[in-house]
Amino acid sequence: MDRFFDAVFLGLSSGAIYALVALGLVVVFRGTGHLNFAAGEMATFSAYIVWVVTTWTLFGDSALPLWLATIGGMVFGFALGAATEVFIVSPLSKKSPLAVFVALIAILLGINAIDSGRWGPPPSEEIDSLFPNDPDDFVRLFGAVWRWEDIGTLIVTLAASALLFLLFAKTKIGLAMRAVASNPDSSKLVGVPTKLVLAGSWGLSGALAALAGVMVAGSQAQVTPTMMFTIFVYASAAATLGGLDSPIGAVVGGLSIGVVENLAAEFAPGWVGQEMKLSVALLCIFVVLFVKPSGLFGTEKVERV
Repeated sequence: MDRFFDAVFLGLSSGAIYALVALGLVVVFRGTGHLNFAAGEMATFSAYIVWVVTTWTLFGDSALPLWLATIGGMVFGFALGAATEVFIVSPLSKKSPLAVFVALIAILLGINAIDSGRWGPPPSEEIDSLFPNDPDDFVRLFGAVWRWEDIGTLIVTLAASALLFLLFAKTKIGLAMRAVASNPDSSKLVGVPTKLVLAGSWGLSGALAALAGVMVAGSQAQVTPTMMFTIFVYASAAATLGGLDSPIGAVVGGLSIGVVENLAAEFAPGWVGQEMKLSVALLCIFVVLFVKPSGLFGTEKVERV
């Protein structure tokens, strides 16, 4: 049973990261109908900014605290996401959805080139974790080890999903975002600032990606240009599984994929193993697209004829 719970706890930790990035994908898709293929690179770029900012000194020889730098990184991620919508997505979406797809792929490659060219190989200086990560920072549950760093990641994801639920369900901003997602033309007629709402949706996605990037970098103690490639695939699978317009689905999908892939790698090493865990996410994408394209919690579109 120890092996089982070890795999479950590890899966909840990795799944929480997938869910956090997937939440950003859902926020953008709800508002614009586009999938932000550059979300992973936005996360990496923001993590680099946080790493650089932590080297600043404000008072004497004391470096800027990581939590404060993370807030700054999320602000940077918000600005990066909003700017992407205002200057690239919005103008191109009026011409062709395919142009938006190509532009987002170009942004992905461009940001990765900037990261690789500016910072090159992994920096020698480490980046700390937002949560306690010393060797003895863990608790034992059901005989298995659950690290405080992993618990903190899960708590952050659950808190982010709860805040998004409150935003969409209980605030005027959330109502405006839902209105724009449902019918942007009618929203304009009733006075909803659609351009501002769309920019805010992309900005929120960028901020969530930045937070995920910092937590991933902290877990591996360094920032690397390719650290979010695989995670973005997992996040896309999580959003597809849960439903591209469902924040709850993103969380459920991310945690489910994280747990299932780790259980499969632990108890079916001959079929999956550590090297083949990504195949679990890809299989989830194909199965969901064939069986229920709207996802487990997604809204099915009904067209009148």
